[in-house]
Amino acid sequence: MTDYQRIAAAIGYIRDNFRAQPTLEQIAGQAHWSPFHFQRKFQEWAGVSPKKFLQYISVEHAKRLLQQQLSVAEATYETGLSGPGRLHDLFVTLEAMTPGEYRQGGAALTIRYSFGESRFGPYLVASTAKGICRLHFADDAELALAELRQEWPQATLLEQAAPEHAQVARFFAREFGPTDRLHLHLKGTDFQLKVWESLLRIPEGRLTTYAGLATQAGCGLAVRAVGTAIGANPVGYLIPCHRVIRQGGELGQYRWGATRKVALVGWEMAQQNPEQTTV
Repeated sequence: MTDYQRIAAAIGYIRDNFRAQPTLEQIAGQAHWSPFHFQRKFQEWAGVSPKKFLQYISVEHAKRLLQQQLSVAEATYETGLSGPGRLHDLFVTLEAMTPGEYRQGGAALTIRYSFGESRFGPYLVASTAKGICRLHFADDAELALAELRQEWPQATLLEQAAPEHAQVARFFAREFGPTDRLHLHLKGTDFQLKVWESLLRIPEGRLTTYAGLATQAGCGLAVRAVGTAIGANPVGYLIPCHRVIRQGGELGQYRWGATRKVALVGWEMAQQNPEQTTV
């Protein structure tokens, strides 16, 4: 098992058994580590202790964040261009594919893809000559590749790393410079693109609801349609759909697994206030 798989098993156990308040020994057992080793590895991964992480993923904490929502302008002012909570749309740009590019299963496209490892598990990234067109977490590499082929049955697919793929790896590793930019080249309806652009404006460490995002996207009465567009997001993590939660504060489901969503949200919260290593 990778470190992330061990930590994910522990997070999943916490999520399923939080009412019973499991002990550190019980949680560490899910990762097949001793309590001491688990505490140390978890703090290396998250920057905070398991106890602090639990606070960040609680419904109560999520509710407080929803109550403290900032406007996009205020959030931009607060975080600035160099802060850890930078808005995604400061360094991720989005361009829509033309009908000529995606018609006939992408017959006119050459798509390069590669696999990578991140602190949230393995992923598949794919790009056209204009930018990233897909980023999926890939616990099953064969399935992830089959889904890519199904999405683009007539495109020329090459297993070949592109410069944009290295950018994605740096983004995951938080080695993205303040002047770096990632360009996305996406197939979607005008409505979907509007929703995905709105997702880019949610700062790291902040959350919103489906209704809140619908309002931000200018379609407040189309909450269900907004939820469908979020579920169709082709570029995980870079377009942060994991920051949209239920009205009651529950984190809810995620295209790449509810446990991964908990890991993503909790880890991002922890980066705002990392603890000093004490173990």
